[in-house]
Amino acid sequence: MRLSDLQDKDIVNVLDGRKIGNIIDVSISENGSMIGLIVEKNKFFSSFFSGNGEVEITWNHIKKIGEDVILVEMIE
Repeated sequence: MRLSDLQDKDIVNVLDGRKIGNIIDVSISENGSMIGLIVEKNKFFSSFFSGNGEVEITWNHIKKIGEDVILVEMIE
């Protein structure tokens, strides 16, 4: 799977069913392994998390990568 394939998927929180946002980048460690996904937050999700409009979703929060969506578990 390529990053461009992931960018086409919606990121949905399994705890409340809401769309978090869209993948805009990935986070990579110093040794070159992928740590997680950088997501541009939608308006609803931004109201719960402070920051610059982005949130990093680490691999331990990702529950399932499906054909159309990526399911994550994010406690607000």
